[in-house]
Amino acid sequence: MKTIIFIGTNKSGSSREAIRAAGELGYFTVLFTSNEKQLRQREEYKDVHEMIHIETTDIEAMKKKVAELSDRGLAIKSILSFVDSYVHIASMLQDEFCSNVSSTTALTTMENKAATRELLRNYPFTPKHMIVSPSEWETFSPKEMKLAYPIIVKSPHSTGSKDVLLAKGVKQLVKHMTKLHDNGPEDPIILEEYIEGEQYLVEAIVHKGTVKIAGFMKQEVTAGKRFIITGYGVLVDIPQMMKTPVEQIVKSIVKRFGLENGALHLELRRSPKGWKLIEINPRISGGAMNRMLEAAFGFNLVKETIRLYTGGVPNITPSRKQHIYTHYVIVSEKGKLEKVTGKARARKAPGVLEVYVKPRKGTVLIPPLSMGHRYAYIIATGETLLQARRNAENAAKEITFHLSEEK
Repeated sequence: MKTIIFIGTNKSGSSREAIRAAGELGYFTVLFTSNEKQLRQREEYKDVHEMIHIETTDIEAMKKKVAELSDRGLAIKSILSFVDSYVHIASMLQDEFCSNVSSTTALTTMENKAATRELLRNYPFTPKHMIVSPSEWETFSPKEMKLAYPIIVKSPHSTGSKDVLLAKGVKQLVKHMTKLHDNGPEDPIILEEYIEGEQYLVEAIVHKGTVKIAGFMKQEVTAGKRFIITGYGVLVDIPQMMKTPVEQIVKSIVKRFGLENGALHLELRRSPKGWKLIEINPRISGGAMNRMLEAAFGFNLVKETIRLYTGGVPNITPSRKQHIYTHYVIVSEKGKLEKVTGKARARKAPGVLEVYVKPRKGTVLIPPLSMGHRYAYIIATGETLLQARRNAENAAKEITFHLSEEK
């Protein structure tokens, strides 16, 4: 039986849709998960043919389990992950048990933001930055910096905006650096210039060294305690003055990493000094990304990524072009969720294609400290991108999270 093993998944979003896509492509799906809640909710994961509870950072334990599955007669065709920090682990296992069309070295470097900054140090799209190593922690002085405030302070393993902090002065800088050091004393800390400008996300797929842009989106960034993306507008026709330099940046990055095959996404800011790379990840974005690209262009990017990683030829030729905007809902106060109202009205609103609400009754909701604290999304279309955005935002106004004070 042709089998794909997935390491980790979220309950919804790109990582879950990848498992469904594998099933549609005719594969038996096995999920390695360390999330006990997923085992308790096993009936809600019908697209997962076999779920195995295992520590997903224990590579030796997973090697043993893969060997056991193989001995059972399962033909392991690929080992994949669409979840932060597991991509390179899946690739390492793939090197041992399957034919790996990608590069574990490239994926491992790309998952580490400090290593990525250093690898791309001399490129014009790389922001000014410095990296404070653990050995320099005791002797580091903010006076040594050649960066002007405000400064972005981040962990090399930050995901979903969790450990990306803004320092407007020396007191905040010391506070943020101390927080990150306490959380990971063995990790370096990245300090970089804050880039002004509009933010964009680029989804790309690489096949035999050829880069194909799957999606180009303008992002709406909401700045609170963290930088949270609350809106994505898919550009169906990218202006050439934007497309040409961004394509060149993606090609330069792929070449520098030596990535012959793989999927990645980049966040870029269009600043007065030109395009600047905010971050890069070796996978499709999570959340509603796969859904919005499918709504806009008709292809399923996670399905095409699986096709790529199993030795096939990915096809992201658009079968349609439709203006799409996705709006995420966050809360401004902490509280326990009593009920959610307005979902039906939101679904009936003009242009709305999909409404998704994540939390269940009894969940404690908080103002966002990471992308995981976005609690609903609306995907909408319109005659123009502006109209699609209005439709999504108007529908979002119908949704209300009724919270009670947490005791």
